[in-house]
Amino acid sequence: MRDKMPADSVGLVEPEKLHIDRPLHLECDQVLPSHDLVYETYGTLNEDRSNAVLICHALSGNHHAAGYYSTEDKRAGWWENCIGPGKPIDTNRFFVVSPNNLGGCHGSSGPPTVNPDTGHPWGPDFPMVTVKDWVQSQAMLADELGIEQWAAVVGGSLGGMQAMQWAIDCPDRLRHAVVIAGAPKLSAQNIAFNEVARQAILNDPNFHGGHYYLYDTLPRQGLILARMVGHITYLSDDAMHSKFGRDLRSGRFQYGFDVEFQVESYLRYQGEAFSRNFDANTYLLMTKALDYFDPAREFADSLDDALAQTRCGFFVGSFTSDWRFPPDRSKEIVNSLVSVGRDVSYAEIDTSKGHDAFLLNIEQYRRLFGAYMQRVAAEAGV
Repeated sequence: MRDKMPADSVGLVEPEKLHIDRPLHLECDQVLPSHDLVYETYGTLNEDRSNAVLICHALSGNHHAAGYYSTEDKRAGWWENCIGPGKPIDTNRFFVVSPNNLGGCHGSSGPPTVNPDTGHPWGPDFPMVTVKDWVQSQAMLADELGIEQWAAVVGGSLGGMQAMQWAIDCPDRLRHAVVIAGAPKLSAQNIAFNEVARQAILNDPNFHGGHYYLYDTLPRQGLILARMVGHITYLSDDAMHSKFGRDLRSGRFQYGFDVEFQVESYLRYQGEAFSRNFDANTYLLMTKALDYFDPAREFADSLDDALAQTRCGFFVGSFTSDWRFPPDRSKEIVNSLVSVGRDVSYAEIDTSKGHDAFLLNIEQYRRLFGAYMQRVAAEAGV
């Protein structure tokens, strides 16, 4: 139990739930007559509503981006390093909105929530959703909050892809897009990693075609394996070497198939913890949304033409050791933005931490990210 909150934390927070009673036409040609979004807010919305920042989460993220739910909480929100008083996304200046995406498993309408037509969890019958659908849903949330234009839409990884889609689909509704550790679309290798993860879930005997809720069971082993595969891609080889090397748990070989190396223990721990807190059907949906993301597809496969729709300023950030979304993928975005005459700042952060670096407290990253957000704040007059 902590006596008091850290001075640079937003402190105690509570999630809110919004019921959006408007039809949402999805890219898969299905319509949700209504849906719920769970979200958190940090900071104060100013009088002219010019200081609002939208946070878009990555594949396994949720609405709890900063702060604590109680004084007993050992861990803060997933982006505590970047959101709070004096941090890059400074809550003394910005009003921050962090939703759980549609199709998620932390309260927003998704596979674990009840389908009003059946009275049972949606499960695998929840419609396939895409990044464009998330932007639509988040725009509805902005409408309900009375926010006509975001000072910035910010995200890392899949969240950065949402920020890019926002800039393309709703060019007048944001002044800046912050795209960190992203890509203009997945490589074949990345799609392959996602497919291996999905197959681990789909072939778990407890999956039951996605209706495992009705059998009072979970495809836990499949989800553990999926997370283990994913987690390997989030770290660099250097990060894994410095963290684990070839260290043995017992100091000598056991000549069996139980855990022997520290890295094996770490991956199993991560997988098991994830399987207790995340929904398998949601994982399938989120990875497919990641696979489908390709904003150039609507513009004859021209990223230049897609980004020519934008009107906002951009900050694009990458990390030297990120082999899942390496700097070259960020440079594709930057080069297209330059080609169509858009205002873009680019930062390539030198770190050994891999893809997950966007979540970490890295001094150069915080300084460059913070400098750009100061510009956002100045333009918002806060």
